[in-house]
Amino acid sequence: MTATDTHRAIDAVWKIESAKIIAGLTRMVRDVGLAEELAQDALVAALEQWPQSGIPDNPGAWLMATAKHRAIDMFRRNKRLERKHEELGRELQAQEMAVPDFNAALDDDIGDDLLRLVFISCHPVLSTEGRVALTLRLLGGLTTDEIARAFLVPEPTVAQRIVRAKRTLHEARVPFEVPRGPDLGARLASVLEVIYLIFNEGYSATAGEDWMRPGLCEDALRLGRILAELAPNEPEVHGLVALMEIQASRSAARVGPLGEPILLMEQNRGRWDQLLIGRGLAALQRAEELGGASGPYALQAAIAACHARAHTAEETDWKRIAALYEALSQLTPSPIVELNRAVALAMASGPAAGLELIDTLASEPSLKTYHLLPSVRGDFLFKLGRFAEAQAEFERAASLTRNARERELLLDRARACDGRPLQSGQV
Repeated sequence: MTATDTHRAIDAVWKIESAKIIAGLTRMVRDVGLAEELAQDALVAALEQWPQSGIPDNPGAWLMATAKHRAIDMFRRNKRLERKHEELGRELQAQEMAVPDFNAALDDDIGDDLLRLVFISCHPVLSTEGRVALTLRLLGGLTTDEIARAFLVPEPTVAQRIVRAKRTLHEARVPFEVPRGPDLGARLASVLEVIYLIFNEGYSATAGEDWMRPGLCEDALRLGRILAELAPNEPEVHGLVALMEIQASRSAARVGPLGEPILLMEQNRGRWDQLLIGRGLAALQRAEELGGASGPYALQAAIAACHARAHTAEETDWKRIAALYEALSQLTPSPIVELNRAVALAMASGPAAGLELIDTLASEPSLKTYHLLPSVRGDFLFKLGRFAEAQAEFERAASLTRNARERELLLDRARACDGRPLQSGQV
């Protein structure tokens, strides 16, 4: 194996094992920032040693053992932490004597440790941006550069968010534990929000040249599946997984050969991934069996399931989708939900019904710069034959979006309003 092959293998191992290692170390040193530093030290050691010595039979256990040895050395050197050295040193040293059993010992607690790390990374004491960056770093195994490229922000900005997040957790003395009782619901909602934010950024990129960023969808799905295993009795976890699985099933059909967007009603449903749809429907059934059919993620998953079950666009049960959006708007009132309900209502009862609802949102401050409001309104106007008004709405939507692919799509729709031909390669 060449050095390049070894480095690729190390990258793969790190993606798989880093969250477990950081979680286990955090339980021991009670500081997520320090735990990550120790894990990174072990990674550096692997990069230095494995090209010569070869990849160990159990690379995760090797990395964990190396990180634990670094922790012991650090506590020995740090006189200011002498008491912690005595408490933790004895524990770590006892484990050090049984290096071959590190992986078994790690597995004993890994479920609890990972779940604790999820709740720390998504703690409400952190900003939304900080939660997303820290989650991708600690649980997704992404580098600062990878996170920066995914969200199209400068690398120093992401680095600062991660440093600030770890400092905030340390200063707030956030315990390394799974919340209990009434605190669990609020904290779980934060965890699910972060995972879905990551997924949505991958599914419909807010800015840049690409319509989608599949890597982020995959990271979010992996985190959601892990969380479903760690919290099997939480219906909303399964609801979110169901929603992401079904939405991700359309990925191959959402982008044309030149990278152009293909909208839902125009997609080749034969390209939808039936395996992901099956997994999503199973997760939705699990959420419903746990009594979570009316949860916000389960309701959105049920909407996605309506699309997944329709073999053609014409077979879509838009009346059921409109009813589900109505239920969602009662549960979590939001202008975005109302905007989506307007689309469903227009498909079920005609564009005039959708336009009537969407016009009630025109003065909503939170939608003032939201490009999908004029985009959807333009679509309704176009279907009603009010082409000049539709053109103005599409042009306004194009001016508001930061995604280059979406901008071209909207400008193309504006051109279609006065009979100009569509650009080659555009939907």
